[in-house]
Amino acid sequence: MNRIFHLEKGGWRALAACLLWLTACSAAAAQTVTDLRGRSVTLPDNIERIAIDDGRFLMALALIADDPVSQLAGWPRDINRMGESYYQRFKAAFPAIEQVPLVSSSAENFDMESMLAAEPDVAVLSLSRGPTDDQIALLEASGIAVVFIDFFIDPFNHQAPSLKLLATLTGHEQQAGDYLALREQHLAYIAGQLQENEARPTVFMEAHAGITQDCCFSIGTGGAGDYIDFAGGHNIGADVLTQAAGKLNLEYIITSDPDVYIATGGPALEKSNGLVLGGGYSPEEAQSALTRVAARQGIADLSAVHAGKVHGLAHQLLNSPLDIVAVEVLAKWLHPGVFAELSPAQTLETINRDFLAVPYEGTGWISLSSAE
Repeated sequence: MNRIFHLEKGGWRALAACLLWLTACSAAAAQTVTDLRGRSVTLPDNIERIAIDDGRFLMALALIADDPVSQLAGWPRDINRMGESYYQRFKAAFPAIEQVPLVSSSAENFDMESMLAAEPDVAVLSLSRGPTDDQIALLEASGIAVVFIDFFIDPFNHQAPSLKLLATLTGHEQQAGDYLALREQHLAYIAGQLQENEARPTVFMEAHAGITQDCCFSIGTGGAGDYIDFAGGHNIGADVLTQAAGKLNLEYIITSDPDVYIATGGPALEKSNGLVLGGGYSPEEAQSALTRVAARQGIADLSAVHAGKVHGLAHQLLNSPLDIVAVEVLAKWLHPGVFAELSPAQTLETINRDFLAVPYEGTGWISLSSAE
């Protein structure tokens, strides 16, 4: 009996050792990613359902997936952010979007109840907002991994890693890799054309132009301002603002008298009679809105306005994985001689044809002059 006991004891030890080895192998095999908060996140073995807290992420999903809705467990239905026109075409292509459960938007306080009810494998959340650390722990304890991405706070630098994360979560690494290779190719071309001693025109980029009668909300340090720097301009907002965006005094703008004035806008500004462009708007409508915005007191007196260097750019291009189109547009505006052969319209056509499940249509950029 004693001998049998020792054999069984040894067997249990061997079994325990085997189980520990298997557990270690499983842990080593489990995929971990680093999100845009710098958090190390262990992903579920099988990811079938993801929830998003910003409707604009749908464009990113449409860029890498033939069916961007099939894995969607929840979304905030913030149609105003993506534009009514784009949403209607999205819904026409993928009617199932109407049945996807509602979760809270990044523009609101995080709603734990709706996220738990949606039962995603992974919650894909915006870098700027989201759950508290305690709420994250509760989500993870409920079997929901939390991954933060960013297309809005630091878009220029975060586009690629955010799209790669989405691709990893949805299993579309090849499509994302192909698109990011195209993006890198176009960025490298722009960087290669600009000489180190190239004159850098000063730029005032007014964000959400005309959203209020008060002037002026500006791009500041980093963030979208990085696009201006990369395209060969000097953002006057970065000289006084320490954050990615903020308000500039009209007197400062007039004194700085920038070489180029660029207004940004989108469908959401229609209610405030601001700059409307993007999906659902014709070039004539967009140009009329830009004329109105540029005619405001103080702005109308800028040398850029008198010289016809007045332009409008849609947020849908600037704050999305389609940013390479926006970069090319900015490069042509800031250095028309250097980039005379560059065609943002052709680049967008390529993206629509080869990548986007729901093509981007509408007036993404406009100028008061005849230049592109």
